[in-house]
Amino acid sequence: MATQESGQQQPGTGRGRRAVLGAALLGAGAAAVGLPGVARADERHGPGHGHGHGHGYESLPKPTVVAHRGASGYRPEHTLGSYQLALDMGAHVIEQDVVPTKDGHLVCRHENDITGTTDVAERPEFASRKTAKSVDGAKLTGWFTEDFTLAELKTLRAKERIPGTRRHNTLYDGRWDIPTLEEVFEWAEKEGRRRGRQIWLHIETKHPTYFRQLGLGLEEPLAKLLRRYGRHKKNSPNFLQSFEPGSIQRLAKLVAAPRVVLLSSANSRPWDFVEAGDPRTVADLIKPEGLAWLARFAQGIGPTLDLIIPKKADGSLGTPTTLVEDAHEADLILHPYTMRNENTFLPANFRKGTDPAAYGDAFGAFKAYFETGIDGIFSDNPDTALLAAADFAKD
Repeated sequence: MATQESGQQQPGTGRGRRAVLGAALLGAGAAAVGLPGVARADERHGPGHGHGHGHGYESLPKPTVVAHRGASGYRPEHTLGSYQLALDMGAHVIEQDVVPTKDGHLVCRHENDITGTTDVAERPEFASRKTAKSVDGAKLTGWFTEDFTLAELKTLRAKERIPGTRRHNTLYDGRWDIPTLEEVFEWAEKEGRRRGRQIWLHIETKHPTYFRQLGLGLEEPLAKLLRRYGRHKKNSPNFLQSFEPGSIQRLAKLVAAPRVVLLSSANSRPWDFVEAGDPRTVADLIKPEGLAWLARFAQGIGPTLDLIIPKKADGSLGTPTTLVEDAHEADLILHPYTMRNENTFLPANFRKGTDPAAYGDAFGAFKAYFETGIDGIFSDNPDTALLAAADFAKD
């Protein structure tokens, strides 16, 4: 999911971390078996609001906790280590962003620019691959997945993307490689058998128009993998998401799995709209008529949290918009992004102290967002999100 970040992970004592993890797992387990304290979808919304009409996601606990790039607050993002920790913490859904390799394999990276998330810059054998590109209008210089075969990418090691913010995560630099989406499906199948339940995923197509223009369309290979692993059906345990509505429309013709359109800032335009000369902005898409259009091919939206509660000039939370009510009226669920524990990412009124990398009052911020009626939330810290969701369900 596209965001701009900085900050630092706040360490905890061993005993404190175990207590947090235990509480998070308890909350997630309670949700899974329907124990008191964690609401189900039909308890949070009236008829037609988030039920899914036969899609499997109506069985997920509400609020649903989506582990953003795995447990990326504690491990380098989009690694099997990050995904495993998120699952062990009890996250309801785990997110993957997918980009292609030169030979057409789908790998899990937040961006095709792997300069900051791998050790590629330290590899002399790939020095000549450094290049400048324009991706969705952004000028970038670095190393890109589409210039590497899968075999070449597999020689690289993942590292923490924001080491200045999350210095403790750098302990795990070099521990994992770049996973393919197929490896994630294999992992989810194995964990599902071990745990006796389905493992839910949230899979995003990154820069789909850009890659289609390179002859590396994302939707067809994604649909092929989904069918191979039986994840293509209406009630399959995964969401498909994209910032480009056209990608979701294309996927809707290929598979029946539930789909979510991601929405950036109100004045932005999806890149496929830019390429097609469509003048509509996100502000247009979140109007009732825009939401009704999205509901023709998607089951949900993933708006930035600022579309749910805008911030005031001082960075504190303002008055909620009507987006939650309007989306539910259009029978769309909402999985907004992204909550993180560090001060630098929190609304100003939930920060503690002056250190931007220290933890603030994340629980207070979660509560404010949950009170709007959202169906779920993306978080880098799924243990914190699970505890906040359990607290909210008890209120």
